[in-house]
Amino acid sequence: MKKLFFAFFLLSSFGAWAQKSKQDVVKSIDAGYGKYSDVAHRIWEFAEVGYQETKSSALLQETLAHAGFKIEKGVAGMPTAFVASYGSGKPVIGILGEFDALPGVSQDAVPEIKKVEGRSAGHACGHHLFGTASAAAAIAVKDWLIANKKGGTIRFYGTPAEEGGSGKVYMVRDGLFKDVDVVFHWHPGAQNSAAARSSLANKSGKFRFTGIASHAAAAPERGRSALDGVEAMNDMVNMMREHVSSETRIHYVITRGGEAPNVVPAFAEVYYYVRHPQRDVVKEVWERVTRAAQGAALGTDTQVEWEITGGVYDMLPNEALARVVDTNLRVVGGYTYSAEEKAFAEKIQKTFTTVPPPLTSTNAISEFKILPGAGYGSTDVGDISWVVPTAGLSTAAWVPGTAAHSWQAVAAGGTTIGHKGMMMAAKTLALSIIDVYTNPTLVESAWKEFKSKTGADFKYESLIGDRPPALNYRD
Repeated sequence: MKKLFFAFFLLSSFGAWAQKSKQDVVKSIDAGYGKYSDVAHRIWEFAEVGYQETKSSALLQETLAHAGFKIEKGVAGMPTAFVASYGSGKPVIGILGEFDALPGVSQDAVPEIKKVEGRSAGHACGHHLFGTASAAAAIAVKDWLIANKKGGTIRFYGTPAEEGGSGKVYMVRDGLFKDVDVVFHWHPGAQNSAAARSSLANKSGKFRFTGIASHAAAAPERGRSALDGVEAMNDMVNMMREHVSSETRIHYVITRGGEAPNVVPAFAEVYYYVRHPQRDVVKEVWERVTRAAQGAALGTDTQVEWEITGGVYDMLPNEALARVVDTNLRVVGGYTYSAEEKAFAEKIQKTFTTVPPPLTSTNAISEFKILPGAGYGSTDVGDISWVVPTAGLSTAAWVPGTAAHSWQAVAAGGTTIGHKGMMMAAKTLALSIIDVYTNPTLVESAWKEFKSKTGADFKYESLIGDRPPALNYRD
């Protein structure tokens, strides 16, 4: 494997000496398709959840190190987080890479439900593609900098635990973006788009109730059920839904509910998310949720404590940067399915409960839109966007009509469909970064817009406070 990486590094460096144009960069990324699809598929097979992505992080670090990047490991108190840098001076351009999987969505790369034996997690959000495409783009930009004797720094951020662990928040909090001029990212999806969109702010945590164990039949009066506390809390929060704004989203799962029906549970735990387009509303609703927990404990004669495990800002769109990405996405263009991919996609679409878009939509680019108030899930990229101008895109790495966090997303992400979408993203990111290097006014425009939106008095304060990374939140 080391010989393979060394050979690829030599080829990459040799190609860099000859590269001069953006077209050459596109060709170099295409030439690396076999390598990058292999890296992505290996991370897909690892399927490691947040803060446990040891092999996934190591593989991306190795890929970048062999391409000449300097690696700083274990940043911001997170063992699987890293920063890979090349070059020196300004501008400093950041590119984000994720690699964590989701628990409970084990799935093989086939168009019907089929779990993989021995694997409980799956890449239902496509972060195996995310990290790999961003690494490919960073390497291509490095080669372009060498070939054209350009100054500047390209910096890849290996960001763990995006799914609820808020890994990027700790990086922001530790000042790892304080000297960065602009940041680019992307995300797998079911269509090709570079719309300047926002996202939902989010706060999450685990509520742990403690009661008194007892024989549920012989001596129930001696017990105090921790599960009663969880269920009472859930009842109150569910009644609260009528009295919050319609944009609010509240989710929970009971992660511990006791061990046996004939034992009054002495411990129970429930895991909550609160989301809203505005983080101030998230804070307010979260406080109401915590009061429900306290009331539930009082009413069931149990004790409760809670731990904040995550908290992310809404995304701050930057139109100036987003238009750069959109322009390059249209230059790169979409892709068409092979006969085999089409057959796979048709079978996937038959499992949907809604009418899907046509398969030919993988070859289309969505109209550019500015969506400052639209909420499409939550991401810790949001925190970065409030400290440095940030823009991204989505590509059709899944079958059109696929929902994120689904078995269908896992399946497509393990095939050439996912790899084709990944390569689209890599090329678009690389070309966008090159535009920033060659046109300094883009940085000026991005910062002018950024400052006008944040305001002179804005001061970043994370939603997670000063707690250390919740490294065991998936345990």
